Amino acid sequence: MALSDTAARNAKPKSTPYKLAGERALYLLVKLAGKYWRFDYRFGGKRKTLALGVYPDVSLKAARDARDDARKQIAAGIDPADNRKATKAAKRGDDPNSFEVITREWIEKYRKTWTPNHITKVVRFFEQDVFPWIGKRSVNVIAAAEILLMLRRIESRGANEIAHRIKQNCGRVFHYAIATGRAERNPVADLQGALEPLKVKHHAAITDPKAVGALLRATEGYQGNFITQCALRIAPLVFVRPGELRKAEWSEIDLAAAEWRIPAERMKMRATHIVPLSRQAAEALRELHPLTGSGRYVFPSERSRDRPMSENTVNAGLRRMGYAKDEMTGHGFRSMASTLLNEQGWHRDAIERQLAHGERDAVRAAYNYAEHLPERRRMMQAWADYLDRLKTGAEVVSLHGRA
Repeated sequence: MALSDTAARNAKPKSTPYKLAGERALYLLVKLAGKYWRFDYRFGGKRKTLALGVYPDVSLKAARDARDDARKQIAAGIDPADNRKATKAAKRGDDPNSFEVITREWIEKYRKTWTPNHITKVVRFFEQDVFPWIGKRSVNVIAAAEILLMLRRIESRGANEIAHRIKQNCGRVFHYAIATGRAERNPVADLQGALEPLKVKHHAAITDPKAVGALLRATEGYQGNFITQCALRIAPLVFVRPGELRKAEWSEIDLAAAEWRIPAERMKMRATHIVPLSRQAAEALRELHPLTGSGRYVFPSERSRDRPMSENTVNAGLRRMGYAKDEMTGHGFRSMASTLLNEQGWHRDAIERQLAHGERDAVRAAYNYAEHLPERRRMMQAWADYLDRLKTGAEVVSLHGRA
């Protein structure tokens, strides 16, 4: 039953706060101190709450309108809470050339090209590690030494990778400020080599053909959850990113056409990605369909069919089969395919396109998501056949018939 103005008006405080539920995650929080409109939502994989005002100063209709505005922002890839902070900063009359104001403007400009999870991380890093130190400073007076001191604070707690990421993003903000006529130079450029170098981390992957065969045989004999086993069987056949695999939806998969189309909003590079399904991949999906096909997700969580499997599920399955984290990871199926397909002589562009690696030319990426598709279809079927031969212990031969 929808929340009415009468119910809101007549709600009496109790010894403990309680909620009067409305529609679409709107509710009235009743406390001894008063009645407060709240809206719960998810953004970047995290649950958040947005305050919409105090009743009766803010009526039920006004709260609903505010909720609807917030939902529209979310649909457009904008976090309502972050948008509110930027708006308040502008109303306070903050220096329009301050680093924080320009940074929030830069974030809003690129929201549509970033995933929600990436947006959340970028905003969190700036709010926690940057704005308290240089946020109110004008971009034209911030010196390289100030930025370095800020980055040293991050390094001092052992977060070297975060320090490098923040340095890179600060540089992008300054470039944006220069492009929009509010800064004359980028002081981050003076910090080349000032931070402790990062140790390159590679995702553990098995690339030796005999070892790949052993892994595939271990997967066939997996004794754990059937959905997890199916994910482990399909992962090497499609070699998408782990997040793309676990969030796969049945609505994206056309078994008749042997094709999986991942929508742009779920891809790292924000472009639709086509995954040709080999005969083996399609068979594995058909085997799984009676169990999960009535729901949204191909690989739902064990706890709730309304959520995708945990990001740790595939890696946990590998550990259960005896593979240590420095031997093989869920992301390692991509390295496995990349290494062996390149060794076998397949066209590099076809491999890169199938791995959904980013285009340098954004326009080219938007219009050519189907690039090399005929060769990719041949490659994916040949790859699946090759894996079958490795699994049975057959002699390793070239996929292309080339050395």
